[in-house]
Amino acid sequence: MGFRRRSILPAAILSTAFAVGAVGVGFAQQQRGDIAQSLPATNLSSEKQVDPSVPPPAPGFANAHVANNPLAPDAKPIGEKTCISCHQLEAEHFTHTLHSLGLHVANKSDPNIPVCEACHGPGSAHAEKPTARGLIIAYTKRSGTSIEIQTKTCLTCHSGGPRDHWLGSVHQRNGLSCSDCHNPMSKFSVEGSLARASINDTCAQCHKDVRLQFNRRSHMPLPEGQMSCDDCHNPHGNVSNGSTSLQNFPLSKTNTVNETCYQCHAEKRGPFLFEHPPVRESCLNCHTPHGSNQSTLLTAPVPFLCIQCHGGGHYGNVFAGTGLAPQATSAANVNERLMGRGCLNCHTQVHGSNASAGPRLHE
Repeated sequence: MGFRRRSILPAAILSTAFAVGAVGVGFAQQQRGDIAQSLPATNLSSEKQVDPSVPPPAPGFANAHVANNPLAPDAKPIGEKTCISCHQLEAEHFTHTLHSLGLHVANKSDPNIPVCEACHGPGSAHAEKPTARGLIIAYTKRSGTSIEIQTKTCLTCHSGGPRDHWLGSVHQRNGLSCSDCHNPMSKFSVEGSLARASINDTCAQCHKDVRLQFNRRSHMPLPEGQMSCDDCHNPHGNVSNGSTSLQNFPLSKTNTVNETCYQCHAEKRGPFLFEHPPVRESCLNCHTPHGSNQSTLLTAPVPFLCIQCHGGGHYGNVFAGTGLAPQATSAANVNERLMGRGCLNCHTQVHGSNASAGPRLHE
């Protein structure tokens, strides 16, 4: 009898211990579940449910991934919420931009697509040492991130099209970064994520001398808002061979100067039965493209412009006012067609002619 009591007692104690342990395990599991539910969802979980009503990512944003930062090879992604905890002001400015809209929609469609770290790289090392330079991809001159890494990160998504000509361009050779002209973190411009309100204002940050040429009396209608710098230039590189000559100019959108001009001045293209060779060679032989104090953007006043090539003929008579009409024996009774003593009074078809009197480019 005593033996039975002694054997039952340990069994009861063991069974009670197992029961308490089971309750404790269940309680611990319940606590973990409660804690997991109380924590905010991160941007890094692949188990995040995707809303089927969310549209698929736009083609450019669909390729976004955590940028590679060679200066922080061991850094890990930490998600947008961690970035916002410190960079609240930047996040507020970023909210209204095209990049914010595209990346957030892409992140909802595919949780593996990052937001902040698509451009700035993994942020764990930067979060541990926020004052150390280079641990995050930053887009300022003194950030510690080289311009090569900055532009390479941008071209991860923005490759193709006009940007194919970036390598070797005059802007790339002079050490410009994408952030010198663009600011995707704030909406300063209507389009293009520019650093200033317009393309013209962005270019004028550096090209102040060219911007002043548009104040001359004869100029392209850029100040009036009828055109912009990128109507003639590709700021991301040359479409032509990149040489500067009468046929080519820096950051051209077309193969030659004339092709660029013909985009608007199609009536000067021809073909003409009688052509004017300097015109066919390059518009820059006679015109300056931005602004001039001469009529119609000419590089010099007529007739001085013409006699740079036409040294012979009757140009001397034009200055003297004699010998160009039967009754013109002196400057006092010169023919009225010589008013202004300009070659264009008679040679009106200076760009080319299909008329029977074409060899002299008369009307």
